[in-house]
Amino acid sequence: MRIMYNSEAALEKAKVRVGLVGTGYAAKFRAEALFHDERSHIVAVVGHTREKTETFAREYQIEVLNTWQELVEREDIDLVAISTINRDHGAIARAALTNGKHVIVEYPLSLDVFEAEELIALAKAQQKLLHVEHLELLGGLHQALKQNLDKVGEVFYVRYSTINPQNPAPRKWTYNHEFFGFPLIGALSRLHRLIDLFGTVFTVNCHQRYWEIEPEYYRTCFCTSELSFNSGLLAQVVYGKGESIWQSERKFEVHGEKGGLIFDGDTGIFVQPGETTPIEVGPRRGLFAKDTSMVLDHLFDGTPLYVTPEESLYTLKVADTAQRAAQTGLTMFMKDTLDKS
Repeated sequence: MRIMYNSEAALEKAKVRVGLVGTGYAAKFRAEALFHDERSHIVAVVGHTREKTETFAREYQIEVLNTWQELVEREDIDLVAISTINRDHGAIARAALTNGKHVIVEYPLSLDVFEAEELIALAKAQQKLLHVEHLELLGGLHQALKQNLDKVGEVFYVRYSTINPQNPAPRKWTYNHEFFGFPLIGALSRLHRLIDLFGTVFTVNCHQRYWEIEPEYYRTCFCTSELSFNSGLLAQVVYGKGESIWQSERKFEVHGEKGGLIFDGDTGIFVQPGETTPIEVGPRRGLFAKDTSMVLDHLFDGTPLYVTPEESLYTLKVADTAQRAAQTGLTMFMKDTLDKS
């Protein structure tokens, strides 16, 4: 769907007027990117705490609003950038689209698959952009994987592990059941990277455990999932964080019939019989700026984006299936196909 922003404004040098929801890590990088792009103008921000939000607003000389409901109804805002707790993504996106705004939202689009489907349909009906950010696809690791994948021949096994020890565990929203969501939904990029590379999923197994501080918050989360792809590929995804995790790990292994690709942190190697070759991995810096620039390119020039909401939705369905597998202890079958539209 092509959206020509300046055809609506009929002004050659019109700027996209942006409202921000959130003042945390992602919001800061999004604001920096928007602030330094001459095609956009940040109007206002809504945050969780007044003091932090006012400090954030002073840095960019923007207005502080009390609620996101107030922000999405503003007539002087064209685009809403959602960088807040996962639980609220769907509700804010729905309100923004209903009020005729374009939307950028950090993954996941929603914690609920059916709501995500409704939001994609709403964006099409409103003829507004709905962009679900997936920075992992733009990063050096993913690009290196794509560039070197053919070297290993037919891939039969992949293991992707991201483990983050934190002691003591922070009492923050990423350790809250309701705010963050099921681990592989909240951390949707872990599955999305695999699906972008290897296509559709046939079956899903999953096991997960929490060590809780109180009913709402946990101090440790550990989740492991096994995906069987329609291609025959078997993939294991391990995600863990918190106090009962003792060794940090960020590792991606691809095993094929002609060799293997092993990425450990920011270092990559191609392994063959009797030979190991280093692989250059590009930096992770500047990805929010790249994503933001591509969104503005799309709004002004109709340039295609690097990911569609339908692709993100398919991954969300796989993650939701993993959640049901963890709850039941059963192998779950995927019925949906990947819509590339």
